[in-house]
Amino acid sequence: MTDTEFDILDELYFVISFDDLQKQLDMDKSELVNNLSQIFKKGWLRIFNTPDGTADIPFVDHTISSAYLLASKAGLKAHNS
Repeated sequence: MTDTEFDILDELYFVISFDDLQKQLDMDKSELVNNLSQIFKKGWLRIFNTPDGTADIPFVDHTISSAYLLASKAGLKAHNS
């Protein structure tokens, strides 16, 4: 796990909007999307349309900026290892 992945997962213990995550990390949008894509491929990220969503969005694309994010169980385990 990279330092950036660790920092991102550190913010994903609770559901957070993409915009709020970007502000918390003070990261360029394209850099954040790229990192989220890598985290998603590892199975460490859940993506929702709404903050109380129950259905995951199965991919990372340009619409992620309107999504809500949460670390998956595997992501939390990796973050705490």
